Amino acid sequence: MKSTYNLPRDEPSTTFRSFDYSVMRGSVLFAAFASGVPLVWGTAPNGPWDTFNLAPASRVVHPTSVKESHGSIQNGQGLLTSSVGATFSANESWLTLDFGKEVGGLISLNFNIVSQSSALALSFTESPMFISPFDSDDSSYPAPNQSYDGIFHIQTPLRKGLWTQPSSTLRGGFRYLTLVSTSDAPVTVSNVSCSISFMPHVDDMRDYSGYFYASDPDFHDKSFLTKLWYSGAYTVQTNTVPLHTGRQVPIVPSPGWANNATLGVAGPIIVDGAKRDRAVWPGDMGIAVPTQFVSTNDLIPTRNALSTMFAAIDPTTGALPESGPPLSQLGSDTYHMWTLIGTHNYFLFSGDTEWLQGVWANYTKAVGYVLGKVDSSGLMNVTGLRDWARLGGGGHNSEGNALLYQTLITATDLASALNQTTVASNWSSNAAALKNTFNDVFWLPSAGMYRDNDTTTLCPQDANSMAILYNLTTSAEQASSVSKGLTENWNDLGAIAPELPDTISPFIGSLELQAHFQSGNDERAMDLLHREWGYMLYTNLSVQSTLLEGFTANGSLGYRSYRGYNYDSAYTSHSHGWSSGPTSALTFYILGLRVTSAQGKTWAVAPHLAGLPSAEGGFQTPLGWYGSKWAVSHSTFTLTLDVPAGTSGTVRLPFAGRATINGKSTTVGSDATVDLAGGKYSIVVPR
Repeated sequence: MKSTYNLPRDEPSTTFRSFDYSVMRGSVLFAAFASGVPLVWGTAPNGPWDTFNLAPASRVVHPTSVKESHGSIQNGQGLLTSSVGATFSANESWLTLDFGKEVGGLISLNFNIVSQSSALALSFTESPMFISPFDSDDSSYPAPNQSYDGIFHIQTPLRKGLWTQPSSTLRGGFRYLTLVSTSDAPVTVSNVSCSISFMPHVDDMRDYSGYFYASDPDFHDKSFLTKLWYSGAYTVQTNTVPLHTGRQVPIVPSPGWANNATLGVAGPIIVDGAKRDRAVWPGDMGIAVPTQFVSTNDLIPTRNALSTMFAAIDPTTGALPESGPPLSQLGSDTYHMWTLIGTHNYFLFSGDTEWLQGVWANYTKAVGYVLGKVDSSGLMNVTGLRDWARLGGGGHNSEGNALLYQTLITATDLASALNQTTVASNWSSNAAALKNTFNDVFWLPSAGMYRDNDTTTLCPQDANSMAILYNLTTSAEQASSVSKGLTENWNDLGAIAPELPDTISPFIGSLELQAHFQSGNDERAMDLLHREWGYMLYTNLSVQSTLLEGFTANGSLGYRSYRGYNYDSAYTSHSHGWSSGPTSALTFYILGLRVTSAQGKTWAVAPHLAGLPSAEGGFQTPLGWYGSKWAVSHSTFTLTLDVPAGTSGTVRLPFAGRATINGKSTTVGSDATVDLAGGKYSIVVPR
């Protein structure tokens, strides 16, 4: 999924400590970080939104239906309802079970009747497009014949009684399980189940600390926005895995797969995808971690992932790896900076000062590494070319410099939090200078957008989206111009990236979605939601629960086929946290609720009505509950707000003029903002 796929030849040399945190989650439980900083688990209010929560109620899940059956099979439906089970009585007879949504873990089943010659194999797939008795979808390596993984043959002779899949052959993500007889000798099977492997530290996976609920009057499914919010949340849950369940490197020979590699310094840990790559990728975390915060606030896996990246820093240069072990790929300036930006995200959401102090020496060395690439032009010369798969990217590249600007802005904030005033001032000055140069070099007046580098007229999706999000634009008019220009790359299914032709990337699309909201172009943001995520969530090519890694401009699963994936559509992940941008966007923009300093000591509320009649939701931090509910009618806008005592924030209302706050009349100025202390508020504004 990142750059041209390049698996290392050898196991990573870095030695990692192997231990897991064991944190069980009850209805409302405050779990402690090792550093002593509390982390909130559960519990969001109950309501109709719970219907859309995809997390399983139990760690053992069962298939919900028989998808298809072929050959000589008796009582196939018995695998769903009866301990009697189904009998396979001919070679290549097969039956596919549907778990109803993305799951992941180890299969168990009972062999009721077997003989010395009985034989059974299993295959797995996320998409119904790759249901097969001969192959699973590919998780080990992209192969042009789309059959690298093959099937799993259960060791013979089969024995009566309970059988459980070996842990090394874990499938991290699938929806469909196919059972196939590989001999003519009968075999009777019953009680098929999957023991969920993700979220290993959580007892009740449905006990979210946040929620979102809104009706969408302009989409064929009025529940689309709520479904999408929970789909993104569940996607990130499936990407939160035990420490020793990474994809084995070197890759096992075909056919086969193995998920028993160590992923970092501690677990649980957040990875890029359920099926693959099953490794820490800091760019993906730029989207997945805000999703994690607003839904479960399960930040221990994020801390473990970031600690893993800092543990692997080059002590001489300060370079950070592109990915975590066992891939441990190097040579990416952009993913280096995503780790630094992710450090700020983690601190903003957790307030974990002790952890930040512990990584500060490596963090400052890593900031110095990218600052050292700023040359006499005033721009960073990007030399570590590995990236999210985009073409180009080297030299004086706008995406790399946009990420450097955000790195410096967030680094300044972290330095200030640690009272490193001189460092903060230096980084802030560097950021201001870079913003001026960025606009001087990259702004292309004829397009009303930013160009990819200092020698081209191509205007990329990534840098232009980042320019709005990171406040590199110099005016509201310029931001709106960029927002409008981005729509020139749309088709009916979403936003095509000019920097990776024929590709719709929900990673960069997540940035673009937020950029449209950020620039005040809510109608465009909703349009993109409907096109891109509407397609992902409802197409019969997808797993229809978690979110696709990407797809082609015509909607096929051949994501980045020509860019490292060997034209293997079966290799595309159907549960990728980097596609979950709508989850945080719906909370931060539609609901309008976000924290602006560590743990939410300060906050902001700025609802984007976006043509919706109402929205409600909230999240928790260690300081307490942050909840918001708004509704608009032909005559009034009403907002109910509940934020912790001892905090303070700003509310930006959609209309200025007269208003009542907790029954008291007041005048809201032309900027439509009100400063409030923590507490409970009812605000009514006439339209």
